[in-house]
Amino acid sequence: MPKNVAIGLGLMEFPFSGVGGFWRWVDLCEAGGVDSLWQTDRLVSREPILECMSVMAALAGRTRRLKFGVNVLSLALRDAVLVAKQCATIDFLSEGRLLPAFGIGSPLGPEWRTLNLDTKTRGRKTDEGLEVIGRLWREETVDFEGVHYRLAGASISPKPVQPDPPMWIGGSSEAAIRRTARFGTGWQAGAETPDQVAPVIAGIRAAAFAEGREIDDDHYGAGIPFRFGRPEDPGLDRLFEAYRKRTGRDPARYFAIGDAEAILARISAYVDAGISKFILRPAARGDDDMLAQTRRLIEEILPLVAALWPRAAKRRATVAVA
Repeated sequence: MPKNVAIGLGLMEFPFSGVGGFWRWVDLCEAGGVDSLWQTDRLVSREPILECMSVMAALAGRTRRLKFGVNVLSLALRDAVLVAKQCATIDFLSEGRLLPAFGIGSPLGPEWRTLNLDTKTRGRKTDEGLEVIGRLWREETVDFEGVHYRLAGASISPKPVQPDPPMWIGGSSEAAIRRTARFGTGWQAGAETPDQVAPVIAGIRAAAFAEGREIDDDHYGAGIPFRFGRPEDPGLDRLFEAYRKRTGRDPARYFAIGDAEAILARISAYVDAGISKFILRPAARGDDDMLAQTRRLIEEILPLVAALWPRAAKRRATVAVA
């Protein structure tokens, strides 16, 4: 059973009327005890979606307590050296609050066709990129000879503040399980339900053991859309249909909709399956709706989570400032 259950909040599309509403929401999360904020990665879209690394940098300057991450960054779409440098810089400026999470990206994403990229190479490029990033974070100079990356004496400075920077991995395929076991310090589920995450976690643990590694029991996460309300509420039909189209699954088994008891029951089902880190995405639209849904989560869910699964105090690494 996980010992440290943490509740973060996430965004996919930009649901606010403007930047003012977004920052009011961030300030509410910072003051309300939310563990972390997460931005979905999308480079090409008709809907307004913020660029994930820019959001992390902005959050580093706006907040003092919140952690933040990307759910998850599609590494095959980017240069790994640049990503390593960006992550190290954001972690440095936030005094160790970045939670990097990486995946290969869905082959159904619009970026591959729009940017004329080959989806067949994304797994190999991601694996090479993860090795490059990890080594640049830890080593003074890096030489690397791969198919997609070739480095000679590469280095970055400053390094991340966190002495052992987290590297969360997304995906539930056999390749993703092997990738998590080889490179990951944690795993982030996608659209999996509680009964679907349990065998993935078991597979990661077995694969990590075979690699001579171990992933902390508290480092398994899941993302869940939630709403205080009813399935008939305006706008939910659009979200349900998008989920069906993307996954072919029943959204009723994935979305957490109802009162505090119903939402807590969905969280508990994931905890029973081995999940302890949550990214809850408000199924809301507009400033007032987003703030109302988030405020209810803070007031009604966070105290229950703290009572059911008390968290052990952890010291956070800091960087000296001249």
